[in-house]
Amino acid sequence: MGPRTPTLVVPVDLKKKPWEQELPLHNRWHPQIPPVAEVKAGEFFRIEMVDWTGGVISDNDSASDIKFIDLSTVHYLSGPIKVSDVDGIPAKPGDLLSVEICNLGPLPGDEWGYTATFDRENGGGFLTDHFPSATKAIWYFEGIYAYSTHIPGVRFPGLTHPGIIGTAPSKELLDIWNERESEVQENGLKSLKLCEVLHSRPLANLPSPKGCLLGKIDKGTPEWERIAKEAARTIPGRENGGNCDIKNLSKGSKIYLPVFVEGANLSTGDMHFSQGDGEVSFCGAIEMSGFLELKCDIIRGGMKEYLTPMGPTPLHVNPIFEIGPIEPRFSEWLVFEGISVDESGRQHYLDASVAYKRAVLNAIDYLSKFGYSKEQVYLLLSCCPCEGRISGIVDSPNAVATLAIPTAIFDQDIRPKSRRIPVGPRLVRKPDVLKCTYDGNLPITRNPAAST
Repeated sequence: MGPRTPTLVVPVDLKKKPWEQELPLHNRWHPQIPPVAEVKAGEFFRIEMVDWTGGVISDNDSASDIKFIDLSTVHYLSGPIKVSDVDGIPAKPGDLLSVEICNLGPLPGDEWGYTATFDRENGGGFLTDHFPSATKAIWYFEGIYAYSTHIPGVRFPGLTHPGIIGTAPSKELLDIWNERESEVQENGLKSLKLCEVLHSRPLANLPSPKGCLLGKIDKGTPEWERIAKEAARTIPGRENGGNCDIKNLSKGSKIYLPVFVEGANLSTGDMHFSQGDGEVSFCGAIEMSGFLELKCDIIRGGMKEYLTPMGPTPLHVNPIFEIGPIEPRFSEWLVFEGISVDESGRQHYLDASVAYKRAVLNAIDYLSKFGYSKEQVYLLLSCCPCEGRISGIVDSPNAVATLAIPTAIFDQDIRPKSRRIPVGPRLVRKPDVLKCTYDGNLPITRNPAAST
């Protein structure tokens, strides 16, 4: 018998809007969003996905689509998919859903993607106090490799993965999410010590009917109105998995997701051709449409057996996963350190966010010496296969974070040398990322020690 062909259970048509699809998409988490398909354990099946914006971002010469994007609509997910065992008995709350990624990639005929930064007052980002403008770079794919005319002189293999994969929450878990995130939104600035870069961004994204898409539930009905006011936004990762943006969830990986509702109701989306650790520019992977080919299995009672709750209820658990055997292989890296001292020179106490911010800023300033604009480097570090680490979290008062960049992705030697950086035509890189003006008036952080 020849190899099996995966069964297409969720198709997408890129010429149609997310709500026009044959099997409608959704952009919220809620236990009552009905499944659009069903699979059995061991079945080899395929899911297709639009990019996370549903086609709002275009392959063109403008970043206006990024600047004015309606972020209430994110993310468009394919599913939910009900999972049953070979006897037709659905997954039950308390089980573990084992999801194996057998294959994945861009949709044929749509082999391109984009990396971007949002306008500071419409989304912002990790370094929004340094880079307030909306920017965009387009990437094109040649097999496993990505290149961009907006960031010339680099080419790298992608570790393709879904940014979002998760199961539906139960009503009890959904209530926990909404209660704790409402508390952060209402009292966070008064009660929490936060990295200052976060202060200009929402502390949480609470349920909102604006931009809401609930799959098969018809908009305007009483059921839709009720669920839209409760359903959780897909922006953060949570106990169900969700938007964890883990670049190692690639071909050959296996994810063990907790099951909270009957059938598990698996959903996925936000496909990435490549991503750096941290996805620092926020819209920061190489975002694309794509497909996953999966197999599922059900581990009965697996939550209690394998996942220890880190919280007050048995629902406070998190997924685990196995890294697949395929990933880019690099032997030489340039590593940048950061400590928890901010750009003003103020000491923070073991703040890994500040330390990682410093590491990223150090890398941006360094690589801008080699003919790149800082916007180009910022987007590159968000989507190339760089490795972020929390290297020290115990030595008071400084957390230490590192950012390791594979040197082979560049067409020039970027290592420090005893002679000065060579000056010549090779370093002249006139193309730049697409950029909009910043029309806000929030203060912009400047590092007085940074090179101009």
